[in-house]
Amino acid sequence: MKKGELLFTEGDAVGGIFFVYEGTFKVHKRWDKEKELIIRFAKSGDIVGHMGLGEERLYPVSATAIEPAIVCFLDIAFFESTLKVNTNLTYELMKFYANELQNSHRRMRDLAHMSVKARIAQSFISLKQQFGQDENGVINVEMSRQDLSSFAGTTYETLFKVLNEFAKHNTLTISGRKIKIINEGELVRIVANDNI
Repeated sequence: MKKGELLFTEGDAVGGIFFVYEGTFKVHKRWDKEKELIIRFAKSGDIVGHMGLGEERLYPVSATAIEPAIVCFLDIAFFESTLKVNTNLTYELMKFYANELQNSHRRMRDLAHMSVKARIAQSFISLKQQFGQDENGVINVEMSRQDLSSFAGTTYETLFKVLNEFAKHNTLTISGRKIKIINEGELVRIVANDNI
């Protein structure tokens, strides 16, 4: 898949699930006509499309490649028949869903109760935890500022203002689509103080 290509769109009928073999996807939901909220990122080894496996067989989110990607598609009928005979896979999937639910609840709480600055700080911490850093301290994923604002649940303008503040205080830098955290302790402090 090419960068920017949709894997599936919110509201599409579920045909199956996807395993990400290479690349990174943003999993996002429409917020209103022109805004989106990025729910999570999926990278190599992750599952995408599993949220459509409920009773209403429609994808509740969209998935878009943010870099060139390769996926493995499993047809829904084949996937369901495999779950019925492979109890280990079913058990691992149950644990995966439990983790997804916990992460989703935490994210909704953060969106509702954290200040914008703390949400942005938490977003950078989460990106570092999920993707790691290279030898220069740059997070191993490149993304647009628009995607960063959608992940933090804020506007581009607000993100820009907070990024300037972070740069001024030497907390992090963004060069093009590369993010370098200079003072992770400060980001952690911002999040921790917001929850007091």
